[in-house]
Amino acid sequence: MKALIQNLLEQAVVSLQEQQILPADVQPRITIDRTKDKSHGDFANNLALMLAKPAKQNPRALAELIVKNLPTSELIIKTEIAGPGFINFFINPNYLEKQIDSAFADSRLNVELTATPQTVVIDYSSPNLAKEMHVGHLRSTIIGDSVTRTLAFQGHNVIRQNHVGDWGTQFGMLLAYMEELRAKGEEINKNLANLEVFYRAAKGRFDESEAFANRSRDLVVALQSGDEECLTLWKEFKDISIAHCQEAYERLGVSLNISDVRGESAYNKDLSVVVSDLDSKGLLQESQGAKCVFLDNFKNKEGEPLPVIIKKKDGGFLYATSDLAAIRYRQSTLNADRVLYFVDARQGLHFQQVFEVARLADFVKAGTTLEHMPFGTVMGEDGKPFKTRAGSTPKLADLLTEAEERAYELVKEKNKDMAEEELRHIASIVGIASVKYADLSKNRTSDYTFSFDSMLSFEGNTAPYLLYAYTRVASIFNKAGIEIDSIIADVTFTEEKEKDLASKLMQFNEIVSQVGKQGLPHFLCAYLFELAGLFSSFYEACPILVAENETQKQSRLKLAGLTAKTLQQGLALLGINTLERM
Repeated sequence: MKALIQNLLEQAVVSLQEQQILPADVQPRITIDRTKDKSHGDFANNLALMLAKPAKQNPRALAELIVKNLPTSELIIKTEIAGPGFINFFINPNYLEKQIDSAFADSRLNVELTATPQTVVIDYSSPNLAKEMHVGHLRSTIIGDSVTRTLAFQGHNVIRQNHVGDWGTQFGMLLAYMEELRAKGEEINKNLANLEVFYRAAKGRFDESEAFANRSRDLVVALQSGDEECLTLWKEFKDISIAHCQEAYERLGVSLNISDVRGESAYNKDLSVVVSDLDSKGLLQESQGAKCVFLDNFKNKEGEPLPVIIKKKDGGFLYATSDLAAIRYRQSTLNADRVLYFVDARQGLHFQQVFEVARLADFVKAGTTLEHMPFGTVMGEDGKPFKTRAGSTPKLADLLTEAEERAYELVKEKNKDMAEEELRHIASIVGIASVKYADLSKNRTSDYTFSFDSMLSFEGNTAPYLLYAYTRVASIFNKAGIEIDSIIADVTFTEEKEKDLASKLMQFNEIVSQVGKQGLPHFLCAYLFELAGLFSSFYEACPILVAENETQKQSRLKLAGLTAKTLQQGLALLGINTLERM
């Protein structure tokens, strides 16, 4: 509805320009706001105040002219001018009723497919394969996945890229340890069952034995030179490590799969080409033996340009080099129009510099956007980065298991007679959903505190609250013995609470668009929470199954049914499954 009102105002501006009331070169950025007080209408706009100066008009008088030149529309039943020149719009209830009927009948709930589909490459999760996934990988994985689902739902061609850490010096140490185990006749698979234990054992050998450390360094060189035996060992380690990641993705309900993995190693052969291409563009300078790009936009405290190191003095490459190779691949091979990086906020400077180097080197087209989508840190209740009681970073698998066990105890307490199999199923959905939603409901750019007690609460903006809200709607239809999609009667409003719920339901398209543009799933979480609250108010004020007449009953069932569909679709975009009962 915002877009429709915006379009009406744009037409009014053109009309006033044709009448020479507004200058022909004025191009106002029209924004539509929802009113806090419904007595002032449904939407408000300050266009007259923005244009009063260039029009050399009194704002209120200009507002009257804007209203006079608005095209006729069934959307608007009334306009009012308030204060110094605000224009308030009142939505026609009949129009709103038709929109509810339309959304209910539409499998997409009237969420528009984009008119300009893009190829969007999304870089997310990206764990280091040397260790098991831990809580630090949670945010990139689930925020990236939610935005991926949203953009795909809008009709964009989304390409997932899991840029795993599968190359570099630490792999020499791991390969040396695998080599030792194989020499002893031990099974590699069995030893890699717990990556953390394996990594610590390899690190212990590296620290205690100079011979082992030297062998590790030799193996790094051999690996990077393409030694067949090293590559065989490395691939075995990589495959097992990725399988560990895939187990976590499946538990989390994340849409990444093995075919989406394109790690640092994939760009190894292109790194020297990146260096030569930067050199041919005249961008490389030598500094203390290293090859660097110096960017005037990034300076140190002394005002000197900061270097982006492309190749180290010893011939080694850095993250910047592989990231530049990845950018070029994503543009030239994947034909990206937009590339999103869901990476920790602390990497902000790195990405700013890499993006600028990529543009200077013409690795991306002028119209392609490169966007770092930063996120904050997962904090413990002590206000410090989240750790176990032993002081280590919690493994993701252990964290998810604890969430499921806590959810099991909670659900069992409320359903003492429920079968064990169903209890476990519900606990799995609720536990995983609670971990994901607690993260997704917070502003991506902020740190947030990890608390099982808060995330598993049935009160407030939590997954259990929203899952219960969905089951509450589903129970109405179960009780009546009616399938949601069997409702065919038209919606008619008789109470204000019905219109309030309907208005919120009609915001879904707008919210989905906002998440897709800004990569901020917490907007969707806030919307679903508000929708559940408005349904609760509607349910208390407007009897459904015991409505005054059949017409009213069918109308309210349709509102309830669309609420259920919207909650289910919204949660699906967050990567959360719903339950029919809890």
